[in-house]
Amino acid sequence: MTVLLKTHNLCKEFKKQKAVGDCSINVRGNTIYGLLGPNGAGKSTLLKMITGMLTPTSGEIFFAGKPWSRRDLMQIGALIEAPPLYENLTARENMKVRSLLYNLPDSRIEEMLEIVDLKDTGRKKAGRFSMGMKQRLGIAMALLNRPKLLVLDEPTNGLDPIGILEFRQLLKSFTREGITVILSSHILSEVQQVADDIGIIAGGKLWYESQNHREENLETLFMSILKKGGGRYV
Repeated sequence: MTVLLKTHNLCKEFKKQKAVGDCSINVRGNTIYGLLGPNGAGKSTLLKMITGMLTPTSGEIFFAGKPWSRRDLMQIGALIEAPPLYENLTARENMKVRSLLYNLPDSRIEEMLEIVDLKDTGRKKAGRFSMGMKQRLGIAMALLNRPKLLVLDEPTNGLDPIGILEFRQLLKSFTREGITVILSSHILSEVQQVADDIGIIAGGKLWYESQNHREENLETLFMSILKKGGGRYV
């Protein structure tokens, strides 16, 4: 299977402190890549470099077989940290603001709202949405430009069990539509249920990358990898 996104020795330093160091990941096309790590491991920093929110200190990023450039952002959708919503606008109005950036028709807005089950929210303002509804709207906005790659950082934060189940079903539908997903989380059980491949990051370094073996005890593997990484998290 072709690798869609690859990083090579990617590093990011903040005031001479290394947040990500020599990180090399390989994300196969049309899969869900589960990026695991404890809080502060460097997951969000890595994803922000992939999505152009941060400039790497050193290293390389390759997208679709070529060196990454900002033009590639037209093919990358992202939901990192909180959804970028205007809380005084409705779901459709939020989507319209984003669609104008890409010069997309309103039919695309309706298509995405249907996918995330938000077509019937009417005039309700986004500020009155539940956490799950806000997350789904953020995902719809990230999908507007028909990305090849969707990057989701801790997308189940704040979701109740029903919201997590709905999100899991939504995730699985993306690869059927030809969308590759990077899913960052510290919830091991959630990632093991949906991911095709798993990478484990700690202390800014990638210590493990392999296909997901669902029969394997991921918690045991995770803890052993963290110990191998110097034991600072265990």
